[in-house]
Amino acid sequence: MSWLPDDFVHPVHVPVPDTAVHLRPIREADTALDYPAVMGSRERLWEIFGPAWAWPKETMTYEEDRIDLLRHEKEIAAHQSFNYALLDEEETAILGCVYIDPPERTGSDGEVSWWVVDDLAGGEVERALEALVPQWIAADWPFQQPRYLGRDITWQDWLALPRAS
Repeated sequence: MSWLPDDFVHPVHVPVPDTAVHLRPIREADTALDYPAVMGSRERLWEIFGPAWAWPKETMTYEEDRIDLLRHEKEIAAHQSFNYALLDEEETAILGCVYIDPPERTGSDGEVSWWVVDDLAGGEVERALEALVPQWIAADWPFQQPRYLGRDITWQDWLALPRAS
């Protein structure tokens, strides 16, 4: 059985209320926007995601990012996992990402995490995204027990949980 119902249709455009930004599935074609966003916030992102995902490496190249985004694009099409880019209205800049994944650890039916670029950390857009994501997941995704990594459970506590089978 898949982690999502066969008839599930993933959202393709999600406005973030009270901001000029939105979420949409990331694509390989976004590499030119994604690479500077990730590498420009790499140190803070490594503090968040490094222990669990070993990402983003200090030496990550543009080509490695392109390959990673192509993998994400294919996973989205196959409903294996989802990476949503946080974009400005004109889609000229990636400002963060939201990940929606099948559970790697026991105790949930979906695992959700997100980040914003350093310039937005602690600001209005991050607060709006923080408010939106749980509401969006509850309204548009078929999870009964979503887990918000780094929010309702620390990454360290998540890593200590048994792996999902």
